[in-house]
Amino acid sequence: MNFHQLQYALAIARHGLSVTNAAAALGTSQPAISRALKELEKELGFDLFVREGRSFARVTSEGQRVLEYASRALAEIDSLKSVVADLNQDARGTLSIATTHTQARYVLPPVIQAFRRRYPEVDLHLHQGTSEQISEMVAADRVQLAIATGSEALFPELVLLPVYRWHRQVIVPRHHPLARAGAPKLTLAILEKYPLVTYVFSFSGPSSLETLFAREGLKPRVALTARDSDVIKTYVRLGMGVGIVASVAFEPDVDTDLVMVDASHLFPIHTTWIGFRRGTLLRNFAYDFMQLFGSHLNRRLIDRAVEARDGESKAQLFSKIQLPIR
Repeated sequence: MNFHQLQYALAIARHGLSVTNAAAALGTSQPAISRALKELEKELGFDLFVREGRSFARVTSEGQRVLEYASRALAEIDSLKSVVADLNQDARGTLSIATTHTQARYVLPPVIQAFRRRYPEVDLHLHQGTSEQISEMVAADRVQLAIATGSEALFPELVLLPVYRWHRQVIVPRHHPLARAGAPKLTLAILEKYPLVTYVFSFSGPSSLETLFAREGLKPRVALTARDSDVIKTYVRLGMGVGIVASVAFEPDVDTDLVMVDASHLFPIHTTWIGFRRGTLLRNFAYDFMQLFGSHLNRRLIDRAVEARDGESKAQLFSKIQLPIR
């Protein structure tokens, strides 16, 4: 049985058992309705209507039950059509994003500003958290998109799309010895001499700060760890130690009392990604948000990443794309 067969049978019942009236209401022909009804009854194995000559006298008991189910099914289909029509309204909807403080504070503002100009009627919800908290939000279906750095093992169910790369950098007050002109190139041995204010180690990826120092037989002195770049900068300003933050978290025009000392040669480079659950219905505005965040993420590339079922296939998609370093 199919949609049209059920629709035609219901139309007959709702229009005085008249095939003529049903055909007029549906904008089709009487032979088409009669043929569809005959095929439906043959498949069911019983009649839906009691016939008197070429007319219908009443609905059979079996037909009554079938038409009740058909009515509910077609109502659900109508509701589904309404939902799909709403989902296809590019200018309206809801987009929920989970990300870290660093992304929300330092990277996403111009992206969100551009998105709001393009989609003023889309409700945008930004949820901040650690990688572990973002993973929990994804698992609970609270968000459609997730943005984080590293921690890929926490998101096995997501399609992860690399967006940009960044280093950790050292920040100090302007009067600090490391900020002086002519200071030697930064090394881990030099950093070992100072207390450090940095991210909690789980944020920093698979190679923690302690492991990096240990490789050279050194041990860092950690004065404070935090997940918030602004918190780290606050305590650096208070003189608690040398700060280690994401490069994107240093704003020269704002952080005028601090100096960034190049440490890109000391720490591994990190990749920030945006991801979504495989099978998610992506609205057009979700595709646009991803491309605003990473200009290389066009719809074709995103769809091909969804189709890639293993890491090697996905890696090949991005092998010729040079991600920006921020």
